[in-house]
Amino acid sequence: MNLLRRLAPLALLGPFLVAAGGTMPSATGAAAPPVPTLTGIRAAHHGNVDRIVFDFRGGLPSSHRARYVDRLVADGSGKPVRIAGRAILSVRFEPADAHDASGTPTAPRRLAFALPNAMTAVRSGDFEGVTSYGIGLARRTPFRVFTLQNPARVVVDIRAGFRTVPRKVFFLDRDNFDNNQQPFFVARSRPVLPGSPARGVLDRLFAGPLRSERADGLRLLRSGATGLTGPSITDGVARVRMTGGCSSGGSTVTLAGEVFPSLKQFASVDWVKIYGPRGHTETPHGHSDSIPACLEP
Repeated sequence: MNLLRRLAPLALLGPFLVAAGGTMPSATGAAAPPVPTLTGIRAAHHGNVDRIVFDFRGGLPSSHRARYVDRLVADGSGKPVRIAGRAILSVRFEPADAHDASGTPTAPRRLAFALPNAMTAVRSGDFEGVTSYGIGLARRTPFRVFTLQNPARVVVDIRAGFRTVPRKVFFLDRDNFDNNQQPFFVARSRPVLPGSPARGVLDRLFAGPLRSERADGLRLLRSGATGLTGPSITDGVARVRMTGGCSSGGSTVTLAGEVFPSLKQFASVDWVKIYGPRGHTETPHGHSDSIPACLEP
């Protein structure tokens, strides 16, 4: 009798009783299918396309779509998300997660690529079963999206059948800086469009180091900026303007250590002037390098 009394409250729960750590059954009693989990992002150049591959565990999302957007915003908050490039292709997967049951991310938040067109992939959402990324491009071109199985993956092919030229982009070598060993900034090669190579190196700079370069200690030093506009080059002077913020953070090095050599590799540039978001720089006139006061260490 005592046992029956203990079981009676449980019986009232009927089909809604779930064991700890179990899966809530559906209306038919079957377990709900698992939400596909994004586990990685790969990229390579094939023929005349840049191919971005999104790898999933637990099957494919039932819905995927891609479209060009004017700016990248975060799902849920609607806040702008920093991304480099002349065009932004937004890719959305649903249902899909980019984290595991403990909330640990299962896919990178931000990646850089040294491809002719695709330069970066940046996560803009992992919210309520929707995962989204922005792909920063050198040029807006046609694309197609398709799926493959075994393993499950969504593939984005972006037209990239145009000529590029290699140019240097400088990044902070964190290990050298920490050890007070010069050079603090080192160059890596990137493909840029021949018609606007100076603009291209700034875009590639803000796309950041490749995954392998990060493993070697290279970092993008932004000094609070979310991007750079320009450059405009006249009479040997390249002028660029920071967007977002501007602060050295008390450091003895700033993004000027990346921008100056990245632009001075061009024969048309003798001096570089960096302006803050409000349009101020130390010496706006004359032939000399210049940074805004907000970058002073």
